[in-house]
Order: sequence, then structure tokens, then C-alpha cells
Amino acid sequence: MSDGLDIIIVDDEPHVCDVLAETIGRFYTWGEVITFNDYASATDYCLGAGKGLMVFVLDVFVGETNGFAFLDAISEKYPNAAMDTIMISGMASDDVVDMCVATGVHHLLEKPVRPYALQLAVRSIVMKYLKFAMRLLADSELAEIIGRM
Repeated sequence: MSDGLDIIIVDDEPHVCDVLAETIGRFYTWGEVITFNDYASATDYCLGAGKGLMVFVLDVFVGETNGFAFLDAISEKYPNAAMDTIMISGMASDDVVDMCVATGVHHLLEKPVRPYALQLAVRSIVMKYLKFAMRLLADSELAEIIGRM
């Protein structure tokens, strides 16, 4: 685990994980890219990690469960997980879109994932944290207030 903002990829197809990780690795330098082929392993990893922030790239359906159940399972440790998630679907049905809206997932991509769409989605999530970090560095009073919380 790095000291940066890591990206967790979960897809039951190892080749898809590899392609997504390779694509993200071409532009992402703020943390590690970690892949899983099942939600149980990903859940164990996330709940055992010392961090409270990660970016999640999740296949909607993996085995007997789905990405929304995974988000529920980690929500206590990662309360912003839904907003930090890119959901991927073979075919985005109305039900999938409705679940994204209901859970607060703002990024939904269909397979095959277009590299530029993935890059923009990852950057969108990461930039909110980078901008906030820059604001804290520039405003010591704000940083002190947040530090007391």
C-alpha cells in the first residue's frame, strides 16, 4: 500500500482487470493500482487498509454479488466510496442506472471501456482531493480548523 490515493479495480475477468490497470497506469501517478477478481478479497483488503480514501473501479456484477453490495460493505470505513466509484457494466440497464443514482455513484461506463472516458472519470474523482489538499496547504487557518475536527 502506498501513501497516495490508491485505485482498487474489481472485475471477475482477469483480462479486464489487466487492461484497466494498464490503461490507468499510463496516466495515474498519485498511488497504486490494485486489482481483484472477487468482491470478498477486495472487501478484506479495503477493511484491513489503513486509509480512508481510495478510488474504486467496480464491475457491476461479479460472481454472486455486485458493486453496490461491495460499497455497502465498506461504507463505514469509506463513507465517500460511492462518490469515489466508477461503475462498469457490460450493458447499463435502467436498473443499473437507477442503482447508481440511488447510491450516489456519479460515473458509469459500459464495456468495452474507452480509455479516454476512464481517464476523465478517474481524474474527476482525484482532482477533488488534489484541489482540497492544495487549499489546505494554502490556507493554514482552514487546515487548523479541520485538524481539530
